[in-house]
Amino acid sequence: MSDIRITTLSENTATYGFLGEWGLSVLVEVDGRKVLFDTGLSFSAAHNAKRLGVELSGIDRIVLSHGHADHTGGLGHILELTGEVGVIAHPDIWAEKYARRGEAGSRRIGVPLSQAELEALGARFKLTGEPVQVTDSTTTTGEIPMVTDYETVEASLLVKEGDTFRPDPLADDQALVIDSDFGLVVILGCAHRGIINTLLHAQRLTGKEPIYAVLGGAHLIGASHERLDRTIADLRRLGVQKLGVSHCTGFHASARLAQEFGDAFFLNNAGTRLTLP
Repeated sequence: MSDIRITTLSENTATYGFLGEWGLSVLVEVDGRKVLFDTGLSFSAAHNAKRLGVELSGIDRIVLSHGHADHTGGLGHILELTGEVGVIAHPDIWAEKYARRGEAGSRRIGVPLSQAELEALGARFKLTGEPVQVTDSTTTTGEIPMVTDYETVEASLLVKEGDTFRPDPLADDQALVIDSDFGLVVILGCAHRGIINTLLHAQRLTGKEPIYAVLGGAHLIGASHERLDRTIADLRRLGVQKLGVSHCTGFHASARLAQEFGDAFFLNNAGTRLTLP
């Protein structure tokens, strides 16, 4: 297969000349196709794409990792540039998602625009919990089973049903998997259901074991020492050769991963362009 080109359009931090914004958006070019994975919180992905000379009107498909605003809020801005385009997501992106943050109470964090509003801008949704083939070598994970005994979904993430809040299982959390000649490349949105659960599912889904690269949000912000230790041990066991973290990985976890993985590690922030292998 040809090279894989990955460009991070939106992330919490940014290289010189680009906008940083809490969230994530990554453009993947593979198999002659352009796939946008997530759209950031607002206009940063569209702005940074212009700075990079990336023509968003050429996007073939958009994949949403889950229904939080920091991954879907930029979709309206992107659609203004793309026009009609297929959008792959889990049906649960439309759940009434909230976060409970101490004395601040519960705050809505779901998709800012309605499905009807986004469809009016050109979104053509394919909503499914199953894996979807996006290019010849690329698939979404669909729903990710919780198989490790140390990865859990953050208890402060909730779904509102009527007047009642319940824990959000984040069934809509998914990743993008590229089955390349040199190993699996896994692009994470937030990995709310666990980075290791996600990688194990990618292996089962493809029937391939070697994992070449993992990029994106690993949701280790606030992770316990035990969870971080066990995550690092499993990443080593899985033989990950490149680890580019973003967004919700958190400063402490990122620093620890940099220390543990050395040259295999990099910060994947807005403006980063990567060609694999």
